[in-house]
Amino acid sequence: MNKNEMIQAIGKLKQEKNAIILAHYYSDPDIQDIADFLGDSLELSRKAATTSAEVIVFCGVHFMAETAAILSPSKKVLIPVQGAGCSLADGINGEQLRQWKEQHPGGVVVSYVNTTADTKAETDICCTSANAVKVVGSIPADKEVLFVPDLHLGSYIAKTTGRKMEIWNGNCEVHHLITAGAILDLLAQYPDADVLIHPESHCSADDSILNNPSCYIYSTSGIMKHARESAKKRFIIATENGALHKLRKDNPEKEFIPVDALTVCKNMKKTSLEDLYNALLKGQYQVKVEKPIAEKAVIPVQRMLSL
Repeated sequence: MNKNEMIQAIGKLKQEKNAIILAHYYSDPDIQDIADFLGDSLELSRKAATTSAEVIVFCGVHFMAETAAILSPSKKVLIPVQGAGCSLADGINGEQLRQWKEQHPGGVVVSYVNTTADTKAETDICCTSANAVKVVGSIPADKEVLFVPDLHLGSYIAKTTGRKMEIWNGNCEVHHLITAGAILDLLAQYPDADVLIHPESHCSADDSILNNPSCYIYSTSGIMKHARESAKKRFIIATENGALHKLRKDNPEKEFIPVDALTVCKNMKKTSLEDLYNALLKGQYQVKVEKPIAEKAVIPVQRMLSL
């Protein structure tokens, strides 16, 4: 099949299977264009849970599909490729959290939503990159806090709130490449640009960034919103380069400059149209979360949403 035939075949299978397709902003452009919902990982899982679809195909990495399975226990959740991991989610596990809690009774574990179901099951409250500051700010000042797994997001929260926390030494291997030096060098070339930075980036807690009036720290959805609403015509984008497709598509009159050509997540790009077609055709690969873990893992997500 050629590309157009593949797209038509996917649309037909989607109707036959009563399925919806979710795609993260970092996925391949062809996948983004065919998705029913495009967005950040938790946002996608929440939207899918409200639909009447029986099948969710999550074009992303494994922890994202797990989150969809946790929030939609009655639906069949598929991920089109196997082995789509995440350095951030793989940097912490439930057993490590259980050990910490034994050593710190009364301590509060805050987990970034970019974690496995096993980690969420041992978490007190989750957060996203958009609401992390609010979530941490809601915890009583006398409570000991462990933030996992992202060192850079955790450092940004600590710097922003002044809250003392123990911060796990994990990172997104892509955002870890985004340094203050690289951003400031680009700003020197494009002084009229706004710099839109994901808080997973290596530089997010750097004073040279936080005190720069041209720099803004956002979730990926926040980056999209700022670019859409700003009167500026040029932006330096400091996140995974898959986000450029949506930015350029929605704002053709504006210029978007990636902070680095190497900020590409290979795992997020693994899913092709052919993989998506085969997932729908064959019902592969189903992501399941054991009921006891799912029932525990949904609690910290619900606590976050209640804020």
